[in-house]
Amino acid sequence: MLAALGLYGLLAYTVARRTAEIGIRMALGATGRDVTRMVLANALRLVVVGLVLGAPIAFWRQRFAASLIVNLRVEPMVPVAVAAATMIGVALVAAYVPARRAARVQPMDALRHS
Repeated sequence: MLAALGLYGLLAYTVARRTAEIGIRMALGATGRDVTRMVLANALRLVVVGLVLGAPIAFWRQRFAASLIVNLRVEPMVPVAVAAATMIGVALVAAYVPARRAARVQPMDALRHS
């Protein structure tokens, strides 16, 4: 839940900062679907980079903890894979609201306020 709120806040801030850019894109012919896809792709990119960096570290830390604690069982990568898949799903859900808000930007309003 904390990751979803953090990602939502980051994406909402990013969309607010990119309002002029989104307005220009829409004035040049981008559709709401294109803008939504752009924002969701940005969120997915952030999560994938985090998972690529974090999953090996989580696996290594698990093995390291097992070497320090007697009888601590090392689980296979299944829990990490489930957490990664859950994080991707949460990221897409958290990114949906800023993506829809970005898709509704009126080009003239965005250009006036930039």
